[in-house]
Amino acid sequence: MNSPSSRPNLLRRMRDGGTVIGSWLNSGSPVLAELMASCGFDFLCVDAEHSAVDLPETQRLFQAIRSGCPTCASLVRLHGVDYAFVKRYLDAGADGVIAPLVRSTAEARLLVQACKYPPDGMRGIGFCRANGYGARVEDEIRRANDEVLVAVQIEHADAIAAIDEILAVPGIDAAFIGPYDLTASMGIPAQFTHPDYVTARAKVLAACARHKIVPGIHAVPSDPEAALVAIAEGYRFVAYSLDITMVATACRQGLARIRGS
Repeated sequence: MNSPSSRPNLLRRMRDGGTVIGSWLNSGSPVLAELMASCGFDFLCVDAEHSAVDLPETQRLFQAIRSGCPTCASLVRLHGVDYAFVKRYLDAGADGVIAPLVRSTAEARLLVQACKYPPDGMRGIGFCRANGYGARVEDEIRRANDEVLVAVQIEHADAIAAIDEILAVPGIDAAFIGPYDLTASMGIPAQFTHPDYVTARAKVLAACARHKIVPGIHAVPSDPEAALVAIAEGYRFVAYSLDITMVATACRQGLARIRGS
């Protein structure tokens, strides 16, 4: 495990006004993780919510990301706001977490408490990959409280209704829109041009500006245009597609051209 000074600081880049581009890892393949990191992504996020990847596999994916590119941040989308699992993913070396389906200030506060060491939170201290297996515990406590990215996923109509209250919780760094779940909760599944969804996105962007929170979104298609549109709208924390979709898209397009269809 690299020293604290050599770990990527995605949060600092975003706080400085930068835009970061990443992707999701759903396949569980360390080879793909290492390869994608080497391609220049700013972050890669292991999807522990919608994949079969478990905690030991996640740590191996973090190691593969670091091998592919030391400056590529390792994130994880949690399966929920679960204190016990949040700290284990952070101990495994996550540079940040994205919590799904956050709908209330209570959930946002619990997330922050789980991510921060005392006195800022209640994260427990143990020898682990994040602190060099015990070699630099004090340094890691200081680094983690300053640099670990804490993001809430805005993907329910309830979250839109409470967006200002959620983003006002101290310690929340980013708000990340989940397009599919958000539209589904609004009764307009996958209707991404629907006026109600467009309005909801605008509300999130406006609330992020008011609370100095970094706005993020998943540009799901393997089409760079979707990510470019999101960036033009003001999103600075953008996930471009996901590993399995990129592979599938490349295979289908290649075969279609070869077969002339």
